[in-house]
Amino acid sequence: MAPAYKLTYFDGCGLAETSRFLFKYGGIDYEDVRIKQEDWPQWKPKTPFGVVPLLEHNGKQVGQSLAIARYLAKKVKLAGNDNWEDLEIDAVINTVQDLYLKLGPIYYEKDESKKKALIESAQKESLPYYLSRLEELVKKNKGYLALGRLTWADFYFATITPMMDLLTGGDNLAKYANLKGLKEKVDGLAAIKKWIEVRPKTPF
Repeated sequence: MAPAYKLTYFDGCGLAETSRFLFKYGGIDYEDVRIKQEDWPQWKPKTPFGVVPLLEHNGKQVGQSLAIARYLAKKVKLAGNDNWEDLEIDAVINTVQDLYLKLGPIYYEKDESKKKALIESAQKESLPYYLSRLEELVKKNKGYLALGRLTWADFYFATITPMMDLLTGGDNLAKYANLKGLKEKVDGLAAIKKWIEVRPKTPF
């Protein structure tokens, strides 16, 4: 019998990895569909808005990585217990996303000297600004980003920071013991650790 869920994304961790972590953590079977970059032009018209990841369930398709992850988080009990708790989690996740989006231009810059300048700017400004504040948040929340317990905000952080490192060419959490500890805690969860060991080795 085919799995009830199908998750489609490129052959990499990227924006789908938070959802993959949630599937594995909750022991939910799913089909992990991976698109090769050269095949994307054929796939793109088949998606609702020309983007992935894409979740399919019961004949329905839904896009948007955070919306998919939020849905899965509720299924595996890593969301809030009420609307306010969901708000706290979402606020942290959107803040981490803000930082990631600030690094986006690095990826698209083709001029090497301009790219170097963007990386230096991020290392001096955006990264310290956000990471120092997130570090304090983890201190206040007993080693987690929200609510003093494990939530999908921690999964999002653990899966998005390797992409930040890839963009900037460095270990951005090296100076932040609490954030580094949080990522190690998520990566060390039994189901997640097993997934990291067996998942396809990809450039991103």
